[in-house]
Amino acid sequence: MKFDELSTRRADLAFIAHWVAQGSHVLDLGCGDGVMMDYLQSDKACTGYGVEIDDDKIRACVARGVSVIQQDMRAGLAMFSDNAFDTVLCLSSLQMMKDVEGTLQGIARVGRDAIVSFPNFAHWPHRLSILRGRMPVSKSLPYQWYDTPNVRYSTIKDFAELANKVGLEVLDCISLREGKPIRFLPNARGSLAVFRLRKQNARA
Repeated sequence: MKFDELSTRRADLAFIAHWVAQGSHVLDLGCGDGVMMDYLQSDKACTGYGVEIDDDKIRACVARGVSVIQQDMRAGLAMFSDNAFDTVLCLSSLQMMKDVEGTLQGIARVGRDAIVSFPNFAHWPHRLSILRGRMPVSKSLPYQWYDTPNVRYSTIKDFAELANKVGLEVLDCISLREGKPIRFLPNARGSLAVFRLRKQNARA
C-alpha cells in the first residue's frame, strides 16, 4: 500500500504514519483491518505484529499479509518482553479498555516510543451536546450511549497527565479534525487527539 491510498482510506493514519521511522519494529494494538501495518510494511520497510480480537478484522489482516495475534490488548502486550518494539501504536482503541492505566503501563514496558490516539471528549460539539443534556454522537464518537464500545472518555489534558504518571514523556500532541492538524484552540476544535510518547529517561 502506498501513501496516497492510505491518505484516501484514513487521513488520520496517514498523518500519524509520518511519526513511524523507516524500518521500525512495530506493535499495532487494536490494529483493526490491518491497513496501518500494511502501509508500514510495504512503504516504510517496517516489521512487527498487529493485535486484534475481532474475527472479521483478523481475516482482513491475514488477507493483507499482516502478522496478527488474536488477543485483547492487555493479553497481547503480556506476550512480549521489555523493550521488544521500537514503536507501539494504539490508535483509536485505548478508550475501549477498562484498565487504561494498566494498558499504558504495558505499552511503556514493551516499546521505546508510542503513538496513541483517541476521540477528544472536549471537542466543542461534544461539549454542546452535554450542555443540551445529551451524550455526544459524532464522527469520532459514532455510537449511542447504550451501545458504545467506548468505556473511557478523555480530554487532551487528562491523557497527558496519565501518560506522565505511567512513565511516558509527551514528545508531541496534535489535535486532528478530518485528518488535518488543528493549531488554534486544539482542545476545543480537534475531534481526535494524537500523542507521540517516549519512555521517560530513554536515550534519543
